[in-house]
Amino acid sequence: MNEVEYELKVPKYHKLDSVLPAHTMLSRDDALRYYTQMQQIRRMEAEASKLYKEKVIRGFCHLYTGQEACCVGMTDALHKEDSVITAYRAHGWTFIKGRTMAEVLCELTGRKTGCTQGKGGSMHMYAHEFYGGNGIVGAQVPLGAGIALAHQYRENNKVCVTLYGDGAANQGQLFETFNMAALWKLPCIFVCENNGYGMGTSIHRASYSFDLYTRGDFIPGIQVDGNCVITVREAMKTAVEWCREGKGPILLEMCTYRYMGHSMSDPGTSYRSRDEIQEVRQKRDPINGFKDKIIDAGLTSVEEIKAIDQEIRKDVDAAVKLAREDPEPDLQDLAFHIYANGTHGIPVRGCDLMTELPSN
Repeated sequence: MNEVEYELKVPKYHKLDSVLPAHTMLSRDDALRYYTQMQQIRRMEAEASKLYKEKVIRGFCHLYTGQEACCVGMTDALHKEDSVITAYRAHGWTFIKGRTMAEVLCELTGRKTGCTQGKGGSMHMYAHEFYGGNGIVGAQVPLGAGIALAHQYRENNKVCVTLYGDGAANQGQLFETFNMAALWKLPCIFVCENNGYGMGTSIHRASYSFDLYTRGDFIPGIQVDGNCVITVREAMKTAVEWCREGKGPILLEMCTYRYMGHSMSDPGTSYRSRDEIQEVRQKRDPINGFKDKIIDAGLTSVEEIKAIDQEIRKDVDAAVKLAREDPEPDLQDLAFHIYANGTHGIPVRGCDLMTELPSN
């Protein structure tokens, strides 16, 4: 079977009539691609967790495990030249925007072959029309509106997807940005990846209003199941069409879940029970749930899925080998890339007044 009808999870709307269909078509090729991409991210993050525990990865490390359907579904509704900017849980987004697993893992281990040449680490990864990876809570939201403003100014019919988490949803800069985006009708899709917890605090303890898709007030919003890759895809298609038609910004809330702690230094069990995590894994896992549906629908088979998993393991193992063995940046690279176009002979001072660093 090459195509089946797929039932969407029922969304909620703010200042919008019902705009998503109850069903959509899912092809075999798309189904296998979505499964493969989600599983690649899951395996990549599992290896990142191991490398961190071995102290091969140092510093901050925020894993995307459990949220894979969000980036995979959204990206499939975008054009390659559309822009994305997110917070520090960025590994999955970096991969889905075109970087390889090796480039992501090498960046995490500080290798020269990393996607930011070993200088960015977990929170500062970039790709084509992917603006990171940002470490300050909520600070990427006004930056995303600025990217959307640039698209509007250039009249290029592109959109910017600006992501943040439920932990950033109470930041004042979000509401200032919502106001400007609505006032100027910017082609900005604000997306809250609501995984239930901002660091160690449940959204129910941090917010009086839990319906984050209504937080834009005058901006229309849609709340969808962020663990259903097809529902995510269809919601993003609607949002992209809204922006391209010049109607201004729109807000999507993706209800998802993170299996790991806030970062690798957080065990993630002091503010939620292991039973809660296990229940989500059993009932709402974005990968296993999707796998079961496409097998039941006849789009693939258990044997084909096993073959895909084996191939992914080989690719991830090869990427891990590079992440362990590739060279680190030379010390003389310290002053490189201070400016996008180079320093053009301007001296760069080192740690004392007498030392000048080589720069490009």
